[in-house]
Amino acid sequence: MKSLPANVLRILDANLNRLREGLRVLEDIRRYGFDDQPLAFKLKALRHEARLPDGFALLHARDIQNDVLKTTTHSEASRASLEGIALANIKRAQESARVLEELLKLEDSAQAERFKQIRYALYDIEKSLF
Repeated sequence: MKSLPANVLRILDANLNRLREGLRVLEDIRRYGFDDQPLAFKLKALRHEARLPDGFALLHARDIQNDVLKTTTHSEASRASLEGIALANIKRAQESARVLEELLKLEDSAQAERFKQIRYALYDIEKSLF
């Protein structure tokens, strides 16, 4: 991954974090909010699978101070229910998996395919949630 430009690494870093954060929110909702061990375990397994080699290259590309959209939008400022939080986070995770899939095609098609499979697993989980 070190051969990718810093701006691509920055996008990968942001989306990997976003994907894992969304999965964690969903995992905790299913684990603590619904005592749903099978789905919480599936989400945990996906979260652990959502990794890339050479995380240090991603970390070095991170530039939070210059993130032009880091402020919270109005729609992100409140949620009405656990279901609303789950919906927002499943969509966040799916979108991030898609970005990772597309950008990883620049260097590693096997990694791209892995994130495609994560995305499809999330579509299946979404159907079971709602």
